[in-house]
Amino acid sequence: MRAVFVLFDSLNRHALGCYGGTGIATPNFDRFAARAVTFDNHYVGSLPCMPARRDMHTGRLNFMHRSWGPLEPFDNSMPDLLRQAGVHSHLISDHFHYFEDGGATYHSRYKTWEFIRGQEYDPWIAMVEPPLDRFKAMYSDKHYNVPTEPKRRQHQINREKIRLEEDFPGPACFARAFAFLDDNRDADNWFLQLECFDPHEPFFAPEKYREPYRTGYNGPILDWPKYAPVKESAEEIAEIRANYAALVAMCDAWFGKLLDYFDEHDLWRDTCLVLTTDHGFLLAEHDWWGKNLTPYYEEISHIPLILHHPGHAGRAGQRVAALTQTTDLMPTFLEIFGQPVPAEVTGRSILPLIEGAPGPSALAFGMFGGPVGVTDGEYSYFRYPADLFDERLGEYTLIPTHMTGFFTLKELATGRMAGPFDFTKGQKLIRYDALNEARRPPGLDGTKFAAFESAVYHNATDPHQLHPIRDAAVEARLSAEILRILRAHDAPPEYFAWMGLEAPRGHD
Repeated sequence: MRAVFVLFDSLNRHALGCYGGTGIATPNFDRFAARAVTFDNHYVGSLPCMPARRDMHTGRLNFMHRSWGPLEPFDNSMPDLLRQAGVHSHLISDHFHYFEDGGATYHSRYKTWEFIRGQEYDPWIAMVEPPLDRFKAMYSDKHYNVPTEPKRRQHQINREKIRLEEDFPGPACFARAFAFLDDNRDADNWFLQLECFDPHEPFFAPEKYREPYRTGYNGPILDWPKYAPVKESAEEIAEIRANYAALVAMCDAWFGKLLDYFDEHDLWRDTCLVLTTDHGFLLAEHDWWGKNLTPYYEEISHIPLILHHPGHAGRAGQRVAALTQTTDLMPTFLEIFGQPVPAEVTGRSILPLIEGAPGPSALAFGMFGGPVGVTDGEYSYFRYPADLFDERLGEYTLIPTHMTGFFTLKELATGRMAGPFDFTKGQKLIRYDALNEARRPPGLDGTKFAAFESAVYHNATDPHQLHPIRDAAVEARLSAEILRILRAHDAPPEYFAWMGLEAPRGHD
């Protein structure tokens, strides 16, 4: 068996025609859906980027134990398990977070890997004296002040070297994938993960993809909104959305080249092809930008998943209504390659769902230090703790790093042994206090989550989740589902207490 796993970042479900989107032309995503199986109720797990990838590797949720961080020594890793079983696992990616401290153990789980440079603030191009005045004049100060924001300044420096379409990291990833397929399409037992940072912000695409979405806006560049409430005018909102549309159109075009390759070499008969993303993105819906600081509205949590499996070719065009989520990818790929699923995995292969097997009763998703979201398909519930600024939460890890650096000395001083948990294979961990220098939710600025409260939404009658309802019975039922899922993931005792739920015996 062979498999190609195409993972985009921040690909909104409602941007795809096959999911009912009308604002962006996506002929190739739609073309794929017509010959594959489309999952209509696929959801995120742990958020955002690297926590989502830990779910994909391990097949279980991790947001209640840890914020953004590496794979741990005890973690199961799907590509590594395949490698150990004789399946060649290969990663092609421009997702530079793999090469920061908080993601540095992921790419090395693959037998081989390639890294394409240049996305976002990837520290790629060295420019000792950048033209700051020119940069500042190009960008709206509503989004950033180039001289004082080094990450965004680094993006502008990188952008100086990206001129032709083939220079863009996303197209370069696909070019490397075609080279891999040229070298290996006659071989068996390989897994290719083609992972593109696009259409993650900044929404930077070649001019030919921007042309169909011109808005008439003539001001400074608007392609990287801050994660914050909307302050832009209607004209500026339209321009940001148009730049996102252009980037999605580029993703669709290059995915179409991959479909052409499958057609030309008849890979459909013996190669799986899976398309999904890690999460969505708010493009001014709910008067917000981003994905980290609001409830996990449908635009963030309800994501696309489309799968072609040669053994299910007769199901082309079928749609599956059962609930699925990110954690299900790991056991699915293990089943595709005939490998056993480790006992620690809580996700379930999605392949039986194609034949009509039932899905789970509910799914939970979230981010460390934020609310817990849960859906049963009919209703969604976002449960907030009584005190977001409560400092009782702990991070459990053997590799104390945050997204871009090590834990501080103050954080390290709080460490003590804890566990083991049911997924650590008998290994105790170090528990560190999730410190908040200014009584902030862990890892956040403290001014955003506090603007929201627990809420229930009825998905069928309110698909955009604009009108929360009061239904004590639904809230109690979905709270019981959260409790069940937290128990199934052996969440720490303080997490139950923080969420106002019954706590099990401790791990100290």
